[in-house]
This record gives sequence, structure tokens and C-alpha cells, in this order.
Amino acid sequence: MSAPVVGKKIPDVALTLTGERSARLSDYRGKPLVLYFYPKASTPGCTQEGLDFSAAIAKFRRQSCVILGASRDSLKAQTNFKTKQGFPFDLVADPDEVLCNAFDVIKLKNMYGKQVRGIERSTFLIDADGKLRREWRGVKVKGHVDEVLDAVKALKQ
Repeated sequence: MSAPVVGKKIPDVALTLTGERSARLSDYRGKPLVLYFYPKASTPGCTQEGLDFSAAIAKFRRQSCVILGASRDSLKAQTNFKTKQGFPFDLVADPDEVLCNAFDVIKLKNMYGKQVRGIERSTFLIDADGKLRREWRGVKVKGHVDEVLDAVKALKQ
């Protein structure tokens, strides 16, 4: 499966959400959706990114925007992460990498001198019609949420 292309519809992937709920990406049509991928639940950078999105949740909601965080972690790990950090948005458990592969976020990374497969921190902005409007790959956490919020606001202009 190839990565979605800016301006084109995203694939309609089935999701396993915290709260043991199922959904599809198409269920979020009608509102902008920020889908962000992070390498691993409960690690420092991933925690900070989630906390940054949490801190800005009211601003995203004023834009009618939904946020979903996703990683390859199990549903249990995602649930624990969400509960411990008090995230006001759902996390997606993608241990089978279906969603990750649909957005082409699995990359070879160097860790302690070895090459390992892992998620490249990435964010996707999907409009109310289900079209990809922006993508950020190789994200640095600091300042990222503000940049995403600016892009969400620009959708309405």
C-alpha cells in the first residue's frame, strides 16, 4: 500500500481505539482530523507530544477538530498511557501495523548502532471530506502542535 497523497482521499482503515472501541477513519468525516503517529507509548518524547496536544485540545475543539494518536503498542499499553497521562483524545492500537503501513510511517531507524524497524514520528491533517491536506514527517516535538493548529485553522480560510 502506498502512502496517501496530499489532496487525495485517505484509505478507510479500521481502528482499534482506547476504551475497547472500534471505528474506521471514515467515521471522522465531517470534521478535520489530526492523526499523529509516535514510536512508543510512555516514552519521554511521545509523552511530551501527547501532553502538548492535550494542552491545546480546547483550541483544536474550537476548530471542530478531532485528534487521534497512534502507535504499534497493544491496546493495553495505549489504554494505560492514555489513563496515566489523562489524554482527552483516543489513542489507536496498531500492533499489526495496518494503519502504520497505510500511512507509510514504518522506517528503518538506528538504535544503539543497530537498524530496527520503527515508527517515524509523523502527523497527518485530514479535512472534513477525508482528503489529506498536510503531512509532517520526521517530526520534532517542540513547537509541532502549534504548527499543526495553525494548519487546522488555515483549512477554514
